[in-house]
Amino acid sequence: MLSGISIVCFASSYAVTLALEVSRLLFRLRVRWLVMILFALAGLLAHTLYLINLARIELTGVLRIPFSSWYDWCLLAAWVLAATYIALAIRRPSTSIGVFLLPLVLLLIGVAGVVRGAAPFERQQALAYWGMIHGFMLLMGTTTVALGFAAGIMYLVQASRLKRKLPPLQGLRLPSLEWLQRLNRRMLIWSTGWLGMGLLAGTVLNLIHQTSGQRTLSWVNPTVMTSLVLFCWLLAATCFESFYKPAREGHKVAYVTLASFVFLGLVLAAVLLTHHGSAVPGASNGPLPTQPAFDQGDSPTEPLVDP
Repeated sequence: MLSGISIVCFASSYAVTLALEVSRLLFRLRVRWLVMILFALAGLLAHTLYLINLARIELTGVLRIPFSSWYDWCLLAAWVLAATYIALAIRRPSTSIGVFLLPLVLLLIGVAGVVRGAAPFERQQALAYWGMIHGFMLLMGTTTVALGFAAGIMYLVQASRLKRKLPPLQGLRLPSLEWLQRLNRRMLIWSTGWLGMGLLAGTVLNLIHQTSGQRTLSWVNPTVMTSLVLFCWLLAATCFESFYKPAREGHKVAYVTLASFVFLGLVLAAVLLTHHGSAVPGASNGPLPTQPAFDQGDSPTEPLVDP
């Protein structure tokens, strides 16, 4: 089933979606938005299955390194943009975001076709790239959750003061409730995206370690499980906030960001307790260079230290 999916399948779906987006400029059609979303979802599903099959083929190949070439990275970047388009199109159906995003998706897919024959990265280079991406994404996810927590605290303090009709404290002026509410919502969405991409990069990194015979992180490790729980919580909260309008108002978003910060604390505690990301004593990323051995009385052809 997976082997029958090609780039043409999801590229065609994205192209039809783009054509429907452009048709908004010419005429009105009630069912167009639904058809656009269905074509985009079909393209994203085929795109996802193609990437899964690509990873499976690469894992069983000679180099056994998944997602470690410019071809893979272009397709992954196109997948992220396509998923972003679908999320924004569902959230803001009246806007024409696809006119600007979908051409970039198709461009990346086209570039992937051009560089398909390029040699993959070396194993250590792939580890370094995915390690940097994994760390950066989790850093950004942690930062946005912390910002959402601060905005939630400020929202509750400001709402409490306004409810009791108290004047602002001297030297303590907070932003308006509307601005804090928007910040909470944005941090919720961004933290979900950053953490999801960080988990994806960590999964690829662990697969590369596993195929190279190096020490890997267990899939049921406390750090992995708590990070997955935090991501599921953020994803569910984002979906709930997007589709249920009353959840966007009042204290609800603030409470969600506060709970997210609690989950983040659990993740960080698991990281510290399991020493996630720390170097293993005595371990190395590759074989150590061998030193020439000399018998007693022998000397190297060149002095080790200049006289």
